[in-house]
Amino acid sequence: MVSMTTSAATAGAGNGTSDPRGTSVIVNAIAVLRCFSAQEPLLGVTEIAQRVGMHKSSVSRILATLEQEELVERDPDSRRFKLGLGLIAVAGPLLAELEERRAAYPLLRRLTEQTGETSALMVWNGRESMCVEQIASPQQVKHTAPLGARYHDALSASVQVFLSQEPEERVRALLLDGTISHPGLDDAGLQAYLLRLAGVAPLGYATNYGESSLDEVGVAAPVYDHRGDPVAAVLIPAPKFRVSQERLQTLGEACARTAGLVTSRLGG
Repeated sequence: MVSMTTSAATAGAGNGTSDPRGTSVIVNAIAVLRCFSAQEPLLGVTEIAQRVGMHKSSVSRILATLEQEELVERDPDSRRFKLGLGLIAVAGPLLAELEERRAAYPLLRRLTEQTGETSALMVWNGRESMCVEQIASPQQVKHTAPLGARYHDALSASVQVFLSQEPEERVRALLLDGTISHPGLDDAGLQAYLLRLAGVAPLGYATNYGESSLDEVGVAAPVYDHRGDPVAAVLIPAPKFRVSQERLQTLGEACARTAGLVTSRLGG
């Protein structure tokens, strides 16, 4: 299926036309892959079909092709699907060339050594925060943000950081159409949230004290490139039982310092 789609696309490019059918196959395959997350790594055909709004037979054909290319694989126990190691081969060159990741890695290691908590580097794709690097806490009880994890909860610390850099109209649109989730958000709540975002820059970091997950806290700070554009965020997720309000401030300040050092390494 993949080679047929590629051939159709190539033929279309030669005569100035495109193949809508081939394009839809690619779009549907991407939609299937995006169903998987760190929270739900195993999914069955029926679950995926319901989420992407396709017939189960169509989803099965897509999964068969993705499995052949090692982009998904079957869990040997449940026989449900999960993302395959072939995706690492696809994403590897991008991760290797991601300047922010190279600049941040040694500083994240130092941050984890200093705080004893997990540290991560997040990037923004315009609608969600994504983890591209992580140094896990050495402690037995910890919270992690595995590579590829995506967050679109409005109260997530890294999402707050990125939204605080967006125009207000864009933030409103993302919240109102549900791209960024904030259940039960009314007009008063929206204004309060916008004020909260406005406070991120003066403070230097954003906080999430058990607001999106009862047992987890998070602090995140922005990273800028040489043009002064926000390109990433440094995140510290930690178990709530280990973080008092006073320690939350300490972690936030450490996170902001590290983000500043990454910014400096990027020429900011």
